[in-house]
Amino acid sequence: MIGSASGRNHFAIEVSDLNATVAELRKAGAHFRNDIVTGVGGRQILLDDPSGNPIELFEPRLPGARLYPSS
Repeated sequence: MIGSASGRNHFAIEVSDLNATVAELRKAGAHFRNDIVTGVGGRQILLDDPSGNPIELFEPRLPGARLYPSS
């Protein structure tokens, strides 16, 4: 679980192609809280699960930014 600037906790899921994942979820009717944001380590977007809880989708740009580094 990751804390956010707003103080709310959320789950983060790493994806390999954020654009494709967002397009597929939008087609299925998912509600997104924002547009894709690009930072130094990667790209992210927040969506709501069916109960309104935030879930972060994250596409790393750098190997060190991966949520689950390879061992």
